[in-house]
Amino acid sequence: MLWQSLTLQLGYNATLVSFGVTLLGIAAGLAGTYLYLRKNSLVSDAISHATLPGLVIAFLVMVAFGGDGRLLVGLLTGATLSAALGLYCVSLLTRKTRLSQDAAIGAVLSTFFSFGVVLLTFIQALPIGHQAGLQNFLLGSTAGMLWNDAMVITGLALAVTLVLIVFRRPMRLVAFDASYAQALGYRVGAIDAVILGVTLTVTVIGMSVVGLILIVALLIIPTVAARFWSEKSDVIFTLSGIFGGASGYIGAALSGFAPNLPAGPIIVLVAFVIFVISFLLAPERGVLAATLRFWSFQTRVHLTQGLLALAQDRPIYEPKTRRLLQRSGYIRADGVATDDGREQAFKTLQNERRWSFWKQHLEGDVLSADTSMVHSLIDIESRLTADQIAEIDNALLNEATS
Repeated sequence: MLWQSLTLQLGYNATLVSFGVTLLGIAAGLAGTYLYLRKNSLVSDAISHATLPGLVIAFLVMVAFGGDGRLLVGLLTGATLSAALGLYCVSLLTRKTRLSQDAAIGAVLSTFFSFGVVLLTFIQALPIGHQAGLQNFLLGSTAGMLWNDAMVITGLALAVTLVLIVFRRPMRLVAFDASYAQALGYRVGAIDAVILGVTLTVTVIGMSVVGLILIVALLIIPTVAARFWSEKSDVIFTLSGIFGGASGYIGAALSGFAPNLPAGPIIVLVAFVIFVISFLLAPERGVLAATLRFWSFQTRVHLTQGLLALAQDRPIYEPKTRRLLQRSGYIRADGVATDDGREQAFKTLQNERRWSFWKQHLEGDVLSADTSMVHSLIDIESRLTADQIAEIDNALLNEATS
C-alpha cells in the first residue's frame, strides 16, 4: 500500500492530490526563501492564524444564502480577505505605533485566532456545523479531498510557483539590499507586496492540506534546510523548492497510506527529517563537516607543536601529540625522531620563523582576510610568492649572521 501510494498507483484523484500537494510544497519553499532572506519569516505565522475568522465567516455566509458552506473556493476567498486584514493590521501597528513587528504580529495572531476559535465553536452547535469539516483546516487533510478541490490547489500552487520564478531577480535584490534595489529604480514597496501576496496565497491554499497552524513550518523549514547546503541565493532558492516539494510529495503519500492521520503534521515531520539530514550532513555547514574540520584542526595543531618540539630538541609530554607523531612516522616508539620526522620538523620550524618575520616586518594584504589564523599551520609557500619568501630568507640570514 505504501509503495503504491509513493508511486502514484492509488487512482486518478489520489495522484492529482499528490501532484497538487507537491506543487504546494514547491511554492511554499520558494516563497519562504524570500521571507527568510528579508528576515520576515514570522509574518507568515500572522497570516496563517489570521485566516481562521474569514474561513468560518465565509462558511456562515454561504450557508445563510443557501449554498454549500464547504465550497473550497468560497472558504479560500474568506480566508484570503481575513488574512489580508490581519496583514494590514500588522503593518498599521508597526507604522503608527511604537510596537516592534514581532509584538504586532503576536497581538494580531492571538486576536484573530481567538476570534476564529470562538466562531468555530459557535458553528459546531448549528445543525450542519458538525458536518462542515472546518476542523480539517487546523491540521490539514488530504484523504477526503474532492477532485475540484485538488484542481483548485494545483492551479493556485502552479500560478504562485510561476510568479516566484518570473520575479525572482527583483525579489532577490530587494531581499538582500532594499536600498540598492531602490537606487536601481525598483519599486521596493511593490516588490514587498508581491512577496507578501504570494506568501498569503501559499498560506491560504495550504490550509486544507497542511493546516493553518502548521503551514508556517512549510514556509520556513525547507529554506532553513537549504541554507545549510549553500551560501548562493540561486542554489538556496532551488533547494528550498526541491525540499518543499519532496516534503509535500512524501507527506501526501504517507497520508494516503494512513488516512486516519492528519496530513499537515506528517508533511511537516517529513520536512523536519530533511532539515535534520541537512543539519547533520551538509558538506560545509553541517554538524558532521564542522566536527571533521575541528578534528582536522586539532590534529594539525598537535602535529605542528610536536614537530616544533622535535626541531628544538624539547620533550613532548602530550600523549595525543606523541601518538599522532608516531602514527605519521615522525618518531619511533621510544620517542626518537625518524629521518622523515627530522626533515619535516626542520620545514615546520622554518615555516614558523618565516611567518613570524612576515608578521613583524612585512605583513600586507595577503593575510588581511584571516588575521586570526595560526600561521604556522599553513604552508607559507601557498600564500606568498617565491620572491617574497626569498626576501624573508635573506632577512633571516642577515639577522643570524649579524
